[in-house]
Amino acid sequence: CLENTDPRTRGRGIQLLSQVLLQCYSQLQEKEVLHLVLFYESRLQDHHLVIPSVLQGLRALSMCEVLAPGLAVSVLKAIFQEVHVQSLLQLDRHTVYSIITNFMGTREEELKGLGADFTFGFIQVMDGEKDPRNLLVAFQIVRDLIAKNYALGPFVEELFEVTSCYFPIDFTPPPNDPHGIQREDLILSLRAVLASTPQFAEFLLPLLIEKMDSDLQSAKLDSLQTLTACCAIYGQKELQEFLPSLWSSLRREVFQTASEKVEAECLAALHALSACLSRSVLSSDTEDLLDSFLSSILQDCRHHLCEPDMKLVWPSAKLLQAAAGASLRAYHRVTHSVLPLLLEQYTKHPQSSQRRTILEMLLGFLELQQKWGHVEEDESTLLSLQAPVCSVVFSALTDPSVQLQLVGIRALTVLGSLQGFLSPSDLELVVDHLVRLTLHEEDSQSSEAAMEAAGSLAPTYPEVFSGRMVPRLEEELQAEREEESFRDHCSLRQRCLQALAAVSTHTSIVRETVPVLLQHLRKVQKGSEAGSAQDLVSVCQSLHRVSLQCQQDAEGCWYYHQTVVPCLLAMAVQAAMQESTQPLLGKALLEEEVLAAMIPVISAATTHLSPELAAQSVSHVVPLFLDGEVSFLPQNSFPCSFQPFEDGECLEAQRRLVALLMAFVCSLPRNVAIPQQERLLRELLALSCSCNCPFTATTAAKCFAGLVNKHPAGQQLDEILQLAVNRMEPGLTEGPRRTQALTLLLWVTKALVLRYHPLSSHLTDKLLGLLSDAELGPAAADGFSLLMAESPDVLHKGCHADVRIMFRQRFFTDNVPKLVQGFHGAGPDVKANYLKGLSHVLNHLPKPVLVTELPTLLSLLLEALSCSDRVVQLSTLSCLQPLLLEAPQIMSLHVDTLVTKFLSLTSSPTMAVRIAALRCAHALTSLPTTVLLPYKARVIRALAKPLDDKKRLVRKEAVAARGEW
Repeated sequence: CLENTDPRTRGRGIQLLSQVLLQCYSQLQEKEVLHLVLFYESRLQDHHLVIPSVLQGLRALSMCEVLAPGLAVSVLKAIFQEVHVQSLLQLDRHTVYSIITNFMGTREEELKGLGADFTFGFIQVMDGEKDPRNLLVAFQIVRDLIAKNYALGPFVEELFEVTSCYFPIDFTPPPNDPHGIQREDLILSLRAVLASTPQFAEFLLPLLIEKMDSDLQSAKLDSLQTLTACCAIYGQKELQEFLPSLWSSLRREVFQTASEKVEAECLAALHALSACLSRSVLSSDTEDLLDSFLSSILQDCRHHLCEPDMKLVWPSAKLLQAAAGASLRAYHRVTHSVLPLLLEQYTKHPQSSQRRTILEMLLGFLELQQKWGHVEEDESTLLSLQAPVCSVVFSALTDPSVQLQLVGIRALTVLGSLQGFLSPSDLELVVDHLVRLTLHEEDSQSSEAAMEAAGSLAPTYPEVFSGRMVPRLEEELQAEREEESFRDHCSLRQRCLQALAAVSTHTSIVRETVPVLLQHLRKVQKGSEAGSAQDLVSVCQSLHRVSLQCQQDAEGCWYYHQTVVPCLLAMAVQAAMQESTQPLLGKALLEEEVLAAMIPVISAATTHLSPELAAQSVSHVVPLFLDGEVSFLPQNSFPCSFQPFEDGECLEAQRRLVALLMAFVCSLPRNVAIPQQERLLRELLALSCSCNCPFTATTAAKCFAGLVNKHPAGQQLDEILQLAVNRMEPGLTEGPRRTQALTLLLWVTKALVLRYHPLSSHLTDKLLGLLSDAELGPAAADGFSLLMAESPDVLHKGCHADVRIMFRQRFFTDNVPKLVQGFHGAGPDVKANYLKGLSHVLNHLPKPVLVTELPTLLSLLLEALSCSDRVVQLSTLSCLQPLLLEAPQIMSLHVDTLVTKFLSLTSSPTMAVRIAALRCAHALTSLPTTVLLPYKARVIRALAKPLDDKKRLVRKEAVAARGEW
């Protein structure tokens, strides 16, 4: 074939040889490679039909490690001379780029020996390339030419021209493009070329200035981002000539643009220019370009700051801040001119709205100072203006305008974060203002902002806050005011409690605030005034916030734990014993809502303990509940013994405290051994099955489940689970405590499902069987929500539970087919239970999983919409709404049914169902327009009725949905 006179036949021969070489190039010897290279080079002069196969062969040879010196140069020279690359097909051009890339990777020194001829040869190869696949490779070659210092010689401008002709990239990938090349890939690849060398500056900067003035937003954005990239490698020399034009383009864009994106990129580019000029080293004979550049910015922007009502005030402030934020030198230069002006403007303008604008600008400059931390004495404009700056901020804090106060509080936080800026007397004033705003400011926004500010400043100045703020808050908390109304007094107390928690962001302050909160808790418990349960809950909420703030600090966490947990337990035990001996005393502390508020406090105080300290604590708490061992509790002289697991009517109050045991033991790290664990589990099991109080039975079941979830696998666990099954099964069949047995079944099933325990499938089957039970069916169906949802107090990752990563998907796969089968076989009176269970499972499933299963389940979901149970309706609607957005193709097939069902549910008697149905009707509009058009008139007519609904929230959804249709 190789000697045949027909070029097609010759081409086939060379093609076969090239395919063989591509398989075995690594096994060739040096002589063979030399022989083949010479043969292939001569073939480059052959007929054009042969060339593609010749290039494939050369590509194989370019990957040979035994290529003799000089051959790479020889091959490239031959390609540059003999082949007109741009007349070849895309794949063959790609082959040429691959050969060049291979040689650049392995024969760099040889190619550099060609000097600028190599660069010129490549320019000819690339000139006119249009295919995005090839351009990505070509751009990479240009980057390597520059990065690896190949000689560009007199061809710098030609190399720039051959690449910059693609700027800005205007490429839209065709639909279903198999190559996956995105416009962004080309933009970034070209930008890396253009911003790779200062040698391009004289050609590139005029091009960027021209494109910034373009009407196309994409061209503006690309130019600005490229300019920002260039500033990283340019110096004064490259920028000097173009600075006036660049500044005028950037200024015009920021002053005139309606696009936030363009504005943001302009500010980033200005920041980069300022940073670039700041980096340049000044010699005695050169002009300080940074100074003159900033002078022109100040000249054009400064006067706008004197017009707080004019529309250019914010653009000017943003430009100044972008330039000032680039370096400390730029910051000092700008603030020296701007800060005195802003302070003067603040005093000139009495209106709150104008003052707020000015203070927000001032705040922007103060936040920039944070970047450099400490305030340097010699250069800082800020230090010289300390008194007027503080006076402006303090005046904002006393202004009647809430919006101005809020900006003042933000400014105060920033000033406090600048080390050495606030004097001791200023700090005292800061604390006084924060206390006043926290407690006595009518608007809750200002009060909350002041608390947050106190929390963020307290770690920097712990002595001032613990010595000045905490005593003031304590005094307010304890003051008995006769003249105030009860409501005002409660509101003030509430704020004191919140502020004590907010300021507890440093261990030394926690040591001051925790005793105050506990003291108040005792005081509230002793007084039996109206609303004391709510007061107890408020104190617990504050204690919970403190515990969350202590968690990351080991010392603070242990102090908190050993102070708060024994105190709460002692108070609860005291109250329970009083209830046993003298009913009506200390009742509030035993109410469900108060115990429920204490659970997160004890839990958060325990989760972050080290294993050693947790073991120390558990050795006291468990014996307290099992053996009535009260010696570790403060004030432990109790009127009778503590026996929460004993029988007896009078011990009902003591049994409620199992909730606190649950909070503690279920939050311990998994590697902490629990003393007498088997006995504890048996007691909890007995209590959960035999107790008449639903609250106690449920917390005992949750505690049992939490311990079982973390229990190491083995014989002991199997025995305790067998015991639990033996207790549950008879309890579920008959008797007065079927509900308690179901609660236990649900929590134990959840504990085992989370850790993939083999018994979980047996228990789940038990639960599925209960769906057809007339009495327990609805509760069992709701139980599926409990199994799938995140539990707030036990069995979640935060309290170290054993939670496997895809338990929901696994539960779905194992049990949904059974639910569907059960539904089809169930009687009409219990079908709703299966639908409810199914909708709970689907509701908690990750959406991508649900979308894949949708075709098989959709008919059931549609049937669920016809169910009269409103929980089923709500659950199904909330399940369908995201699916309309994520799986429009599948949903389109059922559009007729969906429209009918949603519209009928918009007149449901339940408000939540009406809202959910309207949201689904709204989501329908994401289906393809052609599918929706036949229904448009009908839907718009039907949605006119809910526009007149008596509930505002329903009307709001109706307006949104109808408008979209």
